[in-house]
Amino acid sequence: MNKYIVLIGMILLSACGQSPQQDKEREAPTTNSNTPETVSFSPAQLASAGIEVGNPTMQSINNMLVLQGKIDVPPQSIISLSFPLGGYLKSTRLLPGAPVRKGQVLAELEDMQFIQLQQDYLVAKERLVLAQAEYNRQRDLNASKASSDKVMQQAKAEMETQRILVKSLAQKLQVIGISPSNLSPDHISRTVSITSPINGYVSKVNVTIGKYTSPADVLFELIDPRDIHLMLHVFEQDLQSISIGQEVMAYTNNNPDEKIPAEVILIGKSLDDNRIAEVHCHFKQYKPELVPGMFMNGAVAITEQNALTVPEAAIVRWENKFYVFKEMGQGRFQMLPVLPGISKDGLQQFTASGIDTSTRLVLKNAYSVLMKMKNTEE
Repeated sequence: MNKYIVLIGMILLSACGQSPQQDKEREAPTTNSNTPETVSFSPAQLASAGIEVGNPTMQSINNMLVLQGKIDVPPQSIISLSFPLGGYLKSTRLLPGAPVRKGQVLAELEDMQFIQLQQDYLVAKERLVLAQAEYNRQRDLNASKASSDKVMQQAKAEMETQRILVKSLAQKLQVIGISPSNLSPDHISRTVSITSPINGYVSKVNVTIGKYTSPADVLFELIDPRDIHLMLHVFEQDLQSISIGQEVMAYTNNNPDEKIPAEVILIGKSLDDNRIAEVHCHFKQYKPELVPGMFMNGAVAITEQNALTVPEAAIVRWENKFYVFKEMGQGRFQMLPVLPGISKDGLQQFTASGIDTSTRLVLKNAYSVLMKMKNTEE
């Protein structure tokens, strides 16, 4: 019985000693001469895949920063028309959007005080003539000592008082658009005309015929389109890329192919709650379809610093990371991670450690190299 027990124990010990080695042999993967970062091609495979190798170059690429904004008008180009005296609106034919020219009659007001003001001017003018004649008479009498100095001085004061009254009334008439030189007893008008001070168009009409308007009421709002401009919103991180004089290509979402050139004329010096600054751009040529408040986009060309540049096909993406393939010689290539930058016109900037302009990289059909590498690993 003891012999059988010893024999069984030896068999078990032998089995335990051999099992780990056998398991290790079964679990060991088949190895390949290529590490996971490298792959080899035969000359025939290289020719078949159309792989081309070259050197990256140092280039500066203009990046387009696209900004959003709207058409704006500076305060000096918005005219709010009021009338210094109250009156009833007698006539107007204006509608919002209607073009106007400088000196054009926009509306007519009617009121009794217009008649009174003209009457006061004409009366004061006649009294001035009488006061001048009286002063001349008293001056002649005083020269012959037939009149006292006091009477002459009173006549002079009366004449100057009437002269001041005539001048002030004449200025009031000019303010409401009546020419004093054309005013006479036969040409007193009960209406006055409101004329346009600029060439532009009407943006607002706040009155109706028959309505009484006070001096504080804004009757019409006019816009001078000569200084219409584009106001763009720029985030804080992009503000340093904008400078005075930069060219901006403006376009609308409805017609993105029609570019309207503009130029940066003013950069805001403050940020709002959303960390956004305002940049004002002046259009190089005004177009009638540009209406204040219209939303527009502006593309600004930004020149970046020189960086390593390769064709876009040289950089591959795998598992949300970007790589290039470095030539190791004898058909071997090594996959190196890179950080892509600006891309434009088929060129791609990138940064990576250990790569410079002397490094040989796969510039064409890099995805063929990637597929060969992953198939070899599998």
